[in-house]
Amino acid sequence: MQHTEHFDVLIVEDEGKLANIHAEFIEKHFNMHVVGIAATLFEAKKLLQQHKPRLILLDNYLPDGEGVSLIESQLLKGMDCSVIFITAASDMNTCAQAIRCGAFDYIIKPLSYPRLRSSLERFIQFVKTQHTYKVVDQQNVDILYQLQSSGAAPSASTKGIEENTLGLIKQIFATDGGETFYSVDDIVEKTGLSKTTARRYLEFCVENQFLDIEMRYGKIGHPRRLYRTKSAN
Repeated sequence: MQHTEHFDVLIVEDEGKLANIHAEFIEKHFNMHVVGIAATLFEAKKLLQQHKPRLILLDNYLPDGEGVSLIESQLLKGMDCSVIFITAASDMNTCAQAIRCGAFDYIIKPLSYPRLRSSLERFIQFVKTQHTYKVVDQQNVDILYQLQSSGAAPSASTKGIEENTLGLIKQIFATDGGETFYSVDDIVEKTGLSKTTARRYLEFCVENQFLDIEMRYGKIGHPRRLYRTKSAN
């Protein structure tokens, strides 16, 4: 009989609306339960002791300190708990410090939800792999490291990106000098692509530094991503 493991998650994020969006996203798409939302390090430590979650989504800039101090704490080191940073901290020192302290992943805001989905999928597979192999050989170790690492950016071909369609998307953004923001729906209307396909191409362009994004928050659970040609500055 196949067992599907359930994961308790703690979200540490001082922007309440954004934290709720994270919570709705992961509970909708994964076998995960958000046990609490903390807006400060103090609250996070209390919830950690109370719930002992398996995963933390952690912001770095908090009202009473930096999230990276939590991953360094003895409290967290004594738990079987992984950390995914979701933060605006884009300086190399913070990123390197988080990785040295064992962060499972590091995602820079504004958050790409396909990127978060990929990270959570890798986390689940990482845990499953640990349960599968009771005795490890080098191949098993390599698999674990590959799952924990984001790795090199996939090529267009490995992500199902077709060059002609990619060129069509880029042409739309190139015609207005980069002044206009487009939503996924706008691109669907202009190209006839499905929403899923249009979104995949747009996120590929963001990952490869061709497009910038701006998040517009509407109702909880419905963040709107707008895309524009990347600024030269």
